[in-house]
Amino acid sequence: MGIKNLSADPLEVTGIPLLRKGKVRDVYDLGDNLLIVSTDRLSAFDWVLETPIPDKGKILTAASLLWFDLTKKIIPNHLITTDLREIKKRLPSSARALWENLEGRTMLVKKAKRVNAECIARGYLAGSGFKEYKKSRSVCGEPLPEGLLEASILPHPLFTPSTKADQGHDRNISFEELKSLLGSETASKLRKATLQIYEFASAYSRSHSLILADTKFEFGFVGSELIIIDEILTPDSSRFWDAALYRPGSSPASFDKQFVRDYLETTGWDKNSKPPILPQEIIDQTKSRYLQFLKMLKAS
Repeated sequence: MGIKNLSADPLEVTGIPLLRKGKVRDVYDLGDNLLIVSTDRLSAFDWVLETPIPDKGKILTAASLLWFDLTKKIIPNHLITTDLREIKKRLPSSARALWENLEGRTMLVKKAKRVNAECIARGYLAGSGFKEYKKSRSVCGEPLPEGLLEASILPHPLFTPSTKADQGHDRNISFEELKSLLGSETASKLRKATLQIYEFASAYSRSHSLILADTKFEFGFVGSELIIIDEILTPDSSRFWDAALYRPGSSPASFDKQFVRDYLETTGWDKNSKPPILPQEIIDQTKSRYLQFLKMLKAS
């Protein structure tokens, strides 16, 4: 299930090595630094859809930049600059791109040694966590009290790590397994940072009429310093709900691509063949939800 060849992609940068073409972001290798371009691609059910969501990459980048600034007192991050003039000064003369198309979606970041684990924080009972709770009254093996409803707030935020898979699905693991993989000190640092960021972001979101139900972070090391990398607290990495519409006992509408997943479920697509093209109405409504999230997040 590869990504469509975008050889004529106006977001492509030539003249520097392409380190990774991900589902959403393209990452270029600049030696000590990386260049990350957030595209408008959208993935669902392990497929990258051919239909982009206009300006999605800019919206995700804007959200990450806000959160990087707000959380830098908790933990440093990999961001160096988003100023294209400054970025171009640091690139080799051979680098070529349609630079005007990269405005607002491009970050120059520090190269870090990635921690091979997804660090997930859950504050509400939703998604796969709710499915597990219905079967075993637990989430990722952690026992929870009886009587919780879908979307119920948890007694306390949970740290539920998973493996980091470049291909296929991540796998939930226990904290003890994480310690075995990474060592006790690193695992403890990851848990502490994940929960600290989640608790701060949850309170900030609440003050902006949003509920942060759960989120996932990626971390890396620059030397011995642990930093947060990739994106942070965007609708693609987090489950945000509109606080005004929140009702425990139901599945609140989120600001992520679940809207697209729900549409695809109605098409009869078998998820094994090429995905259908999204109709304009679905594209427009998906973009609208991303924009609404960013507007609420930035509201004073």
